Amino acid sequence: MTSLPSRVELRPLTLADQDEFCSLVRASAELHSPWMQLPATPEEFQAWMRRFDDGTNLGYVIRVRETGAAAGMVNINSVIRGRYQGASLGYAAFAPSAGRGYISEGLTIALRHAFDDLRLHRLEANIQPGNKASLAVVERLGFRYEGLSPDYLYIDGAWRDHERWAITAPSPWTPDPSLPKR
Repeated sequence: MTSLPSRVELRPLTLADQDEFCSLVRASAELHSPWMQLPATPEEFQAWMRRFDDGTNLGYVIRVRETGAAAGMVNINSVIRGRYQGASLGYAAFAPSAGRGYISEGLTIALRHAFDDLRLHRLEANIQPGNKASLAVVERLGFRYEGLSPDYLYIDGAWRDHERWAITAPSPWTPDPSLPKR
């Protein structure tokens, strides 16, 4: 069976993405709350972009190939080398494109990039228990549940519990075969 090419591509996040990104974050406020807070103003975006300067955090935009529109974002955060060779994964859909499978496809590309190009061994996704859509994505991609981290991150004015999900390379990483290959 031949897979279809991905409908999306992963591009590094740059300062040139600022206006589109902030506009989509504002349009997605209801979708993202209380799960995450992304920069919604030029000042917040520029401050947020500085976190990518030293290479321990990598930011990407998930873009729809056909239109070039941003469908979401993914970050590979807190890259630790040495014996660990791991990082944490952050991601979000933008409301105009939510529910179309673009995030699953973009994360599939991000996982391949993290394991094949960055040579990471482990990725974690920390997700609030009530975020059913995000939990479904990591389950579909083969992440395993590792436990609950109480009061893990300060988001939207409160310390929030998160479920810890992880995946390691090269095995057992086998994404859903119905997802397109890059």
